[in-house]
Amino acid sequence: MSMSSPIIIGVTGLPSTGKGVFSNVAQKFGFEVVVMGDVIREECAKRGLPVNRESSNIVMVKLREELGQNAVAISTITKISKLLEKGIDKILVDGIRSLPEVETFRDEFDNFLVVGCHASPKTRLQRALSRKRKDDAFSVEEFYKRDKIELSVGIGDVFAFSDIMISTDDTLENTTMIISDFFNKIIDYSMVNII
Repeated sequence: MSMSSPIIIGVTGLPSTGKGVFSNVAQKFGFEVVVMGDVIREECAKRGLPVNRESSNIVMVKLREELGQNAVAISTITKISKLLEKGIDKILVDGIRSLPEVETFRDEFDNFLVVGCHASPKTRLQRALSRKRKDDAFSVEEFYKRDKIELSVGIGDVFAFSDIMISTDDTLENTTMIISDFFNKIIDYSMVNII
């Protein structure tokens, strides 16, 4: 990354791995966050479907079947390009789920960096059940069903090939510190030598 190049980072991870925390920290470091799930939610609305977890899972798979594994990435690139035109040069892409998406972003943007967030299934399940967010799983069965859908799209491959992996299995406070340390290094360009 040269000093004049925009910093564009993609984050991946299974549900409840702390991608939201990652995005919140990114915003504190001046990053504009583009959520790939917003493309899915917009598509649900276009198709006259309720904007909920079940519809989002269906549309996420359908879009990729209809338009290719990088369909959501292509729509996301349009959003990113508009931000770059406005002079925004620090962008976080939240929700990468397949290697074709990664390849599409890398073809479009030099030095596109992928960060994988990881937490154990036990930790993720506890988070999902305790926070009761609208799109979370509310039972063990639903939790594993959602994981299988995410893995079927290719999220495991993206995680396996991430440039950087961050463990988010710790407390919120410690996880926030670990992520902040990552962004400090990115902003200082001190990670260029190890990527």
